[in-house]
Amino acid sequence: MVLAPTGTEATVPLVAVLSGLFGLAIGSFLNVVIYRTPRQESLIAPASHCPLCGEPIRARHNIPVLGWLLLHGRCADCGSTISVRYPLVELTTALLFAGLCLRLSALQLLPALPAYAYLAAVGVTLAMIDLDHRRLPNVIILPSYVIIAGLLAGASLWTHDWSALARAGAGGVALFAFYLLLAVIHPAGMGMGDVKLAGILGAILGYLSWAALIIGAFGGFLLGAIVGIAVLAAGRGTRKSALPFGPFMITGAILAIFVGDPLAQLYLRAMGQV
Repeated sequence: MVLAPTGTEATVPLVAVLSGLFGLAIGSFLNVVIYRTPRQESLIAPASHCPLCGEPIRARHNIPVLGWLLLHGRCADCGSTISVRYPLVELTTALLFAGLCLRLSALQLLPALPAYAYLAAVGVTLAMIDLDHRRLPNVIILPSYVIIAGLLAGASLWTHDWSALARAGAGGVALFAFYLLLAVIHPAGMGMGDVKLAGILGAILGYLSWAALIIGAFGGFLLGAIVGIAVLAAGRGTRKSALPFGPFMITGAILAIFVGDPLAQLYLRAMGQV
């Protein structure tokens, strides 16, 4: 006999869809943040406009993803090319928001969704800025400590799970200290922006589990090594070529949120521990 889903279970797909739609809107704003923050421009004024001709973008063309498709990837006024990265940022943010909703629901941690959605938004933003400018702006990272701490505390208050909040604090301190040690030992290979980002990722991963923290922390190094080898093999760089590490850290953390615990269980089974 197939049982009908409970009220909470039945609403999860709807919440995931709404989260995805909200993610589309947030992704549109993130494109503004990614472009203007490194240039120290206001995020409020002027309104969205073509960076080449300066003409304002019409409201119907500001619809996430669809606006880019309607314009065929070109400015409606001057015809200049609009990078495909704009709709990709919007779509990626939407998928992350929806996916995090489903994942946290499965873990019975849905009250923590605002914290993880915020991390996804900040992660997409920082990854793009680091790729473009090789830096992680303090104006984004430092306030994120306060915001994520507040959102995780709110989730713990809702669920009465204070051990998760304590684990988040310990995880943030541990990963910050680890990256700081690496920066001291090898300053050329690790920037302080990476160190500051590590504290945020450590907290958000530690809130889930120790397994997620460990896999997320070392996942970034693994991804960096794989891409570095691929760059060398393709002749696109040398051993001295510097790659921005922030995107690898963020990708490793996101992957750990979704598959950290299953990977840990798989490893333990392989070792005969479970």
